[in-house]
Order: sequence, then structure tokens, then C-alpha cells
Amino acid sequence: MRKGKGQVCLFSRPTLRPCGRKVSLIGGRAANMADRRWFWCVSATAAVALVLIYGVSSASAQRKKEMVLSEKVSQLMEWTNKRPVIRMNGDKFRRLVKAPPRNYSVIVMFTALQLHRQCIVCKQADEEFQILANSWRYSSAFTNKIFFAMVDFDEGSDVFQMLNMNSAPTFINFPAKGKPKRGDTYELQVRGFSAEQIARWIADRTDVNIRVIRPPNYAGPLMLGLLLAVIGGLVYLRRSNMEFLFNKTGWAFAALCFVLAMTSGQMWNHIRGPPYAHKNPHTGHVNYIHGSSQAQFVAETHIVLLFNGGVTLGMVLLCEAATSDMDIGKRKIMCVAGIGLVVLFFSWMLSIFRSKYHGYPYSFLMS
Repeated sequence: MRKGKGQVCLFSRPTLRPCGRKVSLIGGRAANMADRRWFWCVSATAAVALVLIYGVSSASAQRKKEMVLSEKVSQLMEWTNKRPVIRMNGDKFRRLVKAPPRNYSVIVMFTALQLHRQCIVCKQADEEFQILANSWRYSSAFTNKIFFAMVDFDEGSDVFQMLNMNSAPTFINFPAKGKPKRGDTYELQVRGFSAEQIARWIADRTDVNIRVIRPPNYAGPLMLGLLLAVIGGLVYLRRSNMEFLFNKTGWAFAALCFVLAMTSGQMWNHIRGPPYAHKNPHTGHVNYIHGSSQAQFVAETHIVLLFNGGVTLGMVLLCEAATSDMDIGKRKIMCVAGIGLVVLFFSWMLSIFRSKYHGYPYSFLMS
């Protein structure tokens, strides 16, 4: 700009020039956006591919699982049609009972039926188990929801070791889902091994109700017919003199036998079906008295019946000694014998009571 007279201020006209830096920023943003689009496209494609691969693999695994399960059920059904109780060794047990998948329950009896094992209880339990399995197999409600199997110690000792089992017979329910719980082991010493009791336990664990159908037993009707025939024959032979029907001693003896049978636990045995005795598999010691107040053995019933009979006989002798017309010497002998029988058998009876009810403080002569 110049100053002076007649001069004006002159400004130089600015010249606009393109800026290279601004053009480069716009190009970078476009490139970043393109890179992001490419990244998201690749990520979405990879995710879709992973989902498809996972879905295909899951579907393949599911189909394989269903095929294995179908083969196991078909195999079990085929064996059940031939024999209601499936005999298993270690390999069959691990493949069909322990290994998944499984949508069925298996009731397994672990036993020792070989003769050299001398397990009488095992044979009795096996008979009841066979009755129960046959009742289910030929029932109208039969399905593949539950199967019956058996593992003998001499055929599957590795199974006994795997389950840490050292006694037989033992019944265990292997449920369709999960592992057996505490209630899935049958309390043999408490409930006994009758088919009816095992059926109630199965209904409680699996919701499958089995109606036990026993094969016809003609021993009872034959014995009843024989008894009626004997009574009829006696009545016919004594038809001219029927005074024996009014014999007080005979009726008293019959009533006493009935009372002794009922008080000793015969009806409990008929309902529960307990074993006759228990043999320890380790020591070989046989127990005839059950150690719990909630159960008993058949042999224990016979022992209690004998002891009650001894006490009763002693009381009868004492009554006869007091009321009889015999000479004094015989009456004294009867009195001493009666007291001895009452004291001896009552002491034994009390000792059995103490062995079953632990902590009972009283005893008499014997502990």
C-alpha cells in the first residue's frame, strides 16, 4: 500500500490455491470406512460359518447319540424277550447300564449263585426276582422304561470291585438320569426279598407299578384237602361217639399252637418274606438273630416260638402241680421242672430282646 496525495490504498488480491493436505484427509476417511466394512463383512461371514458348523456338528452328534441309544434299547428288548432277567458280565454292565446315553432304568441284582458260594439267601432272592421280572415281562403295561438284570460274582467280579460291594444279594436301581442315590439301594435286611416288597420299592423309585403274578402253588390246597380228609375220617370213625369234639384239652392245645405261631412272627414272615438266616461272606459266620429291632430272620421266628413254648410249658406244669390230685412227690417234681423251664427260657428270651434293642438295661441270668 502507498501513501500520498491523490493516492489510494491498494490491496493485493489474494489468490486461492488448492490445499493438498485437506484432500488427503478425505481419502483416508474413505479408506478407513472401507476397511471397517470389509472387517464386519468378514466377521459376520465367519460367525455364520461357525454357527453352521456348530449346528451341523451338534445335529450329527445328536443323531449319533440317538442311534447308540436305539441300539442299546433294541439289544435289551431282544434279550428281555428271551429271558426276563438279563445276565450281565462286566462289559455288558459298563456298556448298557453305566455308560450314557440311557433313557431307561435298570434294576440289577448282584448275587452269587454258584454252588461253591453256598449262598442260600441268594437262591431264595433269585426266585423272587425271577417272579417279579416275569410279572413285568408278561404284563400288559410292559414298556422299555425299565429292565431287569443280574450280575453274578463269578461272572462279573470286576463290577463288584467297581461298586465297592462285598455282600450279596443286593438290589440297586440305576435310574435313567444321573447316578444311583441312597434310596436306589434296596434295604434287604429291613424289607425282605419278597417280590411284592421289591415291586413297592421299584414303584417308589421309578413310578412303574408292577402287579406280581405268582405261578400257581398247589401245595396249600393239597395240604388243606389232606387235613380235611383226616378230620373227616376221624369223625367218620368216631361217629358213634362225638365226645372228642368237646375235649377241652384238645381245643386248648390247638389254640395255644395258633397263639404261639402268631406271637413269634409267622405272619410278619409271610408278608415280608425275610431270609432264613444270614451268612457273613468274609467270616462264614451264620447269624440266626437279626441285629435290628426292625427286622427278623425266619430262624429267629422258630427260636422265639421254641422259647415261648418252653415258658408256656413251665407255666402249665406249675398250674398242674398246684391243682393236681397226684401224690406230693410228683407235684414237687412238676413244680421244680416248671420253675426251671420258666426261668431258663425267659432268660434266653430276654437276652434276644437285649440283642435287638440295644441299650436295654435289664437282664436275667444271661446277658
